[in-house]
Amino acid sequence: MKSNLISKSETAELLKTVSEKWGMEFPKTKNLMVHEITDDAQIIIGPGLKILKVGEEYLPFLSETQLLEKFPHVTVDMGAVKFMCKGANVMRPGIKGHSEFEKEKIVCIIEESQHKVLAVGKSIISSSELDSIEKGEVVKNMHYISDKFWEIGKTIHS
Repeated sequence: MKSNLISKSETAELLKTVSEKWGMEFPKTKNLMVHEITDDAQIIIGPGLKILKVGEEYLPFLSETQLLEKFPHVTVDMGAVKFMCKGANVMRPGIKGHSEFEKEKIVCIIEESQHKVLAVGKSIISSSELDSIEKGEVVKNMHYISDKFWEIGKTIHS
């Protein structure tokens, strides 16, 4: 795995992009460390920040509890848990509750008993549409506990 520190200007640019996509501010950071996982995936680490970049998507890494709490969420029933941890998308019948979110936004997937974040994904529909449907995909699962990024991420420290 190739790892490199990116320049101050690249760091500023990356944080600007992520803060615009996520709608949140980040503290100024001089340099971020980028770990190349695959050709199109990287884990980006800075002080109090761990980001998974897959293709053009920036996702909060699942170990970052404080960061994850800032995102909208859907709560899934226990029957959905094993599917979420295998990478399945979130289907409407498995959703027990949710916060408000727009279409095409990052959403955390939480299980109902311990309220742990199992996965992060991108919403296929907005939360306002959720109440009027009974079936179909709601969130595209993009990063989940036990995926290859999770396993590699556990071995990387800032």
